[in-house]
Amino acid sequence: SQDELQHLIKSAQSALEEKHAGMRKQVIKQIKDLAASIGVTVEIVEDKKSSKSSSASAVAAKYANPANPNETWTGRGLAPKWMKALTDQGRQKDEFLIQ
Repeated sequence: SQDELQHLIKSAQSALEEKHAGMRKQVIKQIKDLAASIGVTVEIVEDKKSSKSSSASAVAAKYANPANPNETWTGRGLAPKWMKALTDQGRQKDEFLIQ
């Protein structure tokens, strides 16, 4: 189902992020070990941009399809097919506002 696929995608993204974080820690440790082997210290400065979550810039959904509440729209950009079909039937967008 669509919900199961969404859950699978989120799980895979989470696992990938964990994998990247683990690899990053390994590389940082290797850099510090190599630097220490020649008597040098290294300071790793975290990149603030990469630590931001992608959802920080996400816009909350404003409208939901009454037939399938999982289908939502922020109200920005082109209207999705379900919204276009309903408004073509003479219905108003305000009917589908998320409370």
